[in-house]
Amino acid sequence: MKIIKIKQDKNKKTNKKNKVLDENIGLIVNYFKRGKVVIYPTDTIYGLGCMATNKSAINKIYKIKKRSKGKPLLILVSSLAMVKRYCYVSKRQEEYLRNILRPGNLMKNPPTPISAEALKNPPSPPILAGGRPVSVILKSRGVLPKELAGGKDSVAVRLPNSELLVRIIREVNVPIVSTSLNISGRKNLTNISKIGQYFKQNKPDLAVDIGELSSKSSKLVDLTDINNIKILRN
Repeated sequence: MKIIKIKQDKNKKTNKKNKVLDENIGLIVNYFKRGKVVIYPTDTIYGLGCMATNKSAINKIYKIKKRSKGKPLLILVSSLAMVKRYCYVSKRQEEYLRNILRPGNLMKNPPTPISAEALKNPPSPPILAGGRPVSVILKSRGVLPKELAGGKDSVAVRLPNSELLVRIIREVNVPIVSTSLNISGRKNLTNISKIGQYFKQNKPDLAVDIGELSSKSSKLVDLTDINNIKILRN
């Protein structure tokens, strides 16, 4: 397992001109595109992921985590357009999604203005930007491998609040899997300095270390029935 360390500069302009960062991003994207399993920082906790279109890599994640294949995996996307590519999204669901997406994530693809009516009467309960990141469950178009969904016809998806991660997903050009970094049933890892000792047999291929990363998992909302929205994890 290869380990790289990334130190992000809070100055966005500096990040854009950072050749070392660009090289690291290129390496990470290369690993994803080659069907490898990557440990990476998300906008919540450290995640374990791969291209969401790669069946072999998805199965490897289940093996690494010792996770039951009946438990679905979440995917991260780079835009609302990417959500629509892999999930069915009705007009009302889209209005709801535009309310919870953080504008900073959309970067060069800002949303169209939300109608005055939608602002006055947003889908209930309104979970708006500003709180913890939100993942939503939508009906899958059936494009992604069935192993990803754990036998279900739905998929959990999130647009991460991380410009670095959005950039990586855009360059990979497909969603990436995001599941907590741990062996199933154990606590999530917040530090990967000794990651090589944690996974004894099956190991990820690349680990991206940005130091201590302690946060909560995203909120999880079942949006498959817009008339019966369910908060599964708050």
